[in-house]
Amino acid sequence: MNIHFNQSLAKNYHSEPQKVRVLSEAWVKENSYCTNCSAQSLAEFANNKPVADFYCENCNEQYELKSKKAKLSNVVNDGAYKTMIERINSKDNPSFFFLTYSKEYTVNNFLIIPKHFFTPDIIIKRKPLSVTAKRAGWVGCNIDLRQVPESGKVFLVKDQQVIPRENVTQQFQKTLFLRKQSMASRGWTLDVWQCIDRLDTHFSLKQVYGFADELQLKHPENNHVKDKVRQQLQVLRDKGIIEFVSRGHYRKLY
Repeated sequence: MNIHFNQSLAKNYHSEPQKVRVLSEAWVKENSYCTNCSAQSLAEFANNKPVADFYCENCNEQYELKSKKAKLSNVVNDGAYKTMIERINSKDNPSFFFLTYSKEYTVNNFLIIPKHFFTPDIIIKRKPLSVTAKRAGWVGCNIDLRQVPESGKVFLVKDQQVIPRENVTQQFQKTLFLRKQSMASRGWTLDVWQCIDRLDTHFSLKQVYGFADELQLKHPENNHVKDKVRQQLQVLRDKGIIEFVSRGHYRKLY
């Protein structure tokens, strides 16, 4: 994998956003691969495809690319709120590539967040554009990456170091069980998983119970939060995300 953009592809562009779009999309097409089935390479959708840029011709996995100079923010600007919500609730919603690059057009970080980590909760609705704006009333959105467990951030390139493909696909495929869950069940699994992220490698059931009030706010319709916590710990244990050590004690496996 070559982590440098081919700058000659953008020599006829003067706008920086246009230049970056051309260079980053060409880089992904040339260097990336399908993290779902490991096929090389990805095909491009026609321009203006809602929410998706690439797809795998082997397994039909879809990908949307977001590129940014320097560091990846916790909150990432995106397009129309309604379109995003419709797509993440659909069966063919895309996984997201996030690419950061240096001023020398070198890839600093390139990661994927698989589509099964996307729930409506991580999509933040922005204020409508003012009546004086060209697209008055248009409502955009942001993606809140703080709501994604660390295991859901799969790096292909990290700090300019290429991650072995087998490591990438293994991490990606380990979380595919989430796709078999309903959106409601997945929301609970991800919320408890995110709480565990905030604890040490070895943690206790009592520590996870410490997030009960926070989880209650996220799920006000559920009056048995501790029961739900134990259920989700069982799910994460069965899927090899954590392991049971002794009564009321667990260890992370990631």
